Amino acid sequence: MKKSITDFHQNQEAIQHHSFTVKKKAHYYTTGTPSSSTKYFWIICHGYGQLASDFIKDFSILDSDEHFVLAPEGLSRFYWKGFSGRIAASWMTSKDRLDEIDDYTNMIGGLYDEYRVQLPNAQIILLGFSQGCATQVRWIMRKLPQFDTLVMWAGLFPEDLDYSPQLKYLNQKEMIFAYGDEDQFLNEAYIIAQKNFIEERGLKMKYLPFKGKHKVEEEALAALLAKLKILK
Repeated sequence: MKKSITDFHQNQEAIQHHSFTVKKKAHYYTTGTPSSSTKYFWIICHGYGQLASDFIKDFSILDSDEHFVLAPEGLSRFYWKGFSGRIAASWMTSKDRLDEIDDYTNMIGGLYDEYRVQLPNAQIILLGFSQGCATQVRWIMRKLPQFDTLVMWAGLFPEDLDYSPQLKYLNQKEMIFAYGDEDQFLNEAYIIAQKNFIEERGLKMKYLPFKGKHKVEEEALAALLAKLKILK
């Protein structure tokens, strides 16, 4: 019997969405050996379409005796060019975004808790690059971890969060916004808008403009270390 358009819509309305929690393996990469003598503990979050195994290489100038670097990887992997090509990762999309935020904030928080006890005397530096900036900020705002420095590298604060309840907590940290003068994604308009956003919300931010593109440039990283008075 031929189905009517009404039958079709009724069938569509009968579809129900469900979700449940499953165990999933998360991946991360490190350099250095955590110990009580380690001076600096870095958690670095890559940008959209990157892999943690590649991103962590941008921090090779850091002395592995003094720096322990941890790079978690976004939980969603995909092929950059459709069905083939290099493999990339993302932290989240707009689909079921709150679930994805739950997943990655729990992952980063779990890694933080595991390694923090092994690095009792280390300064904690949280660095996000591009999409990784919002990733860092979202888990900070949810978990309120102890840390010393937040570096927003070529990325923006999420605009949907209310920072006012945690303004004192955030402004006790050193926060730096680093951006390149040739960044093909973060143009001058974005930078001005971000600075206005930061000022309007009362966030105390330092700025580190550098010559370079949408990348963690070695010279710019060295300039960041100098600004933080950190040895390589």
